[in-house]
Amino acid sequence: MKTKAQKQEDLKQGEVLLNKSEALVFVDMSGVKTAAARTLRSELKRGGNPLFVLKKRLLGLLLKKRGIEFDDRRFKTSVGTVFVSNLESATAAVYKFFRGLELEKKGEVKRQVLGGFDLGAKDFIEGSRVVAIGQLPPREILLAQLASMIAAPIKSLLYVLDQKSKRSSS
Repeated sequence: MKTKAQKQEDLKQGEVLLNKSEALVFVDMSGVKTAAARTLRSELKRGGNPLFVLKKRLLGLLLKKRGIEFDDRRFKTSVGTVFVSNLESATAAVYKFFRGLELEKKGEVKRQVLGGFDLGAKDFIEGSRVVAIGQLPPREILLAQLASMIAAPIKSLLYVLDQKSKRSSS
């Protein structure tokens, strides 16, 4: 059990992280082995999105200081909070991590993404939406797919025009 001084230190650290964040992602950390949690922390930290496990009551106090109402009864388990500076990279890392754990357990879905919070809009994001964002391919791949879709009809038109010009010259 943490002392009052340790909890105040956690609040200070959480406040620093919160000021640098654009969103929060909440994950269920119950039952996650220490080595796996370390892997998730390092993956998220590399992307500039630190994971900080904080008691729900302390998280509620932290958000209340920012003028955000947080219902800690929404979550029934211990909550790991990812302080997100880039929503796409953080959700992708969280999704891949928990998907890997589910595959290890052969489909047994124990761990989950609980949800998120958009700090700019002051709006809660459902867990399924966070997972959907995490499943998206990286931005560069999406742009390449978009360019390919735009170029496909033009390429087809050029092919038809090329075949027409070959027929008329014969």
